Amino acid sequence: MRLQSIRWSLAVGFMLLVSAYASASCSKPFNMALENWPPYVYTDANGKPAGLDVELAQAIFREADCQLVIESEIPRKRRLKMFQDGTLAMLLAASETPERLKTGWFTLPYRREVTGLAALNALANGYSSIHSFADLRSRKVLLLSPNSGWYGQDYADNFDALKATSALEFYEDYQQGLRMLNAGHGTLIMGDVVALLWEAHRQKIDLQILPYVPASDEVHLMLSRMSATEADIKTLDAAITRLEKSGKLAQIRARYGLNY
Repeated sequence: MRLQSIRWSLAVGFMLLVSAYASASCSKPFNMALENWPPYVYTDANGKPAGLDVELAQAIFREADCQLVIESEIPRKRRLKMFQDGTLAMLLAASETPERLKTGWFTLPYRREVTGLAALNALANGYSSIHSFADLRSRKVLLLSPNSGWYGQDYADNFDALKATSALEFYEDYQQGLRMLNAGHGTLIMGDVVALLWEAHRQKIDLQILPYVPASDEVHLMLSRMSATEADIKTLDAAITRLEKSGKLAQIRARYGLNY
């Protein structure tokens, strides 16, 4: 009798597990990796995933009735390779480009990302008239730039010329980049405006964003074509649409100071 009871319990448990997966709106759970990119993605004091993009992604997956698994931090190059082979299913804050469409599906945008140039406040007035990367080249300004990513067509068009004249220095993360700027290893720094200001405040650096905006793009969740289906994207898109209509995504963005 006891053996029958155990078998019955196991059978019920299996059916509940199958039912749970069958009722999920996405084809499978999707995983992403943490990275050190505050205030968008980071690990809080309790060791838990935190940040604007984490909250937005969790809200979208919750609304879609899909499962999001957040794994520990993975180095950038390895993260990209894992995404391409489908081991890592999702990347955050992706700008849609023809090259990325070869390996990824893109959801509807869930926020806007603004790329800016910044200088130490004491020097900023001398660079307020810059309106292009050609201006930087003509003035022989040393620019600190992220070592990967899309930062607008003007930057892409001038990248080779800037690099050829040694007018570029690269940084891995905002913490490193702002330390380089503060130590005089660059004149201007380029990056996400919110992330630059967040890190400058943390390091107590008096930073000023310049008027020129190299890029202002809508960003998306990007899911690996090796992991997700087109139906999964439609499910997530419907969730984003509902959350934008209800104002819930806007409320999350506003708590981080974003009105876009």
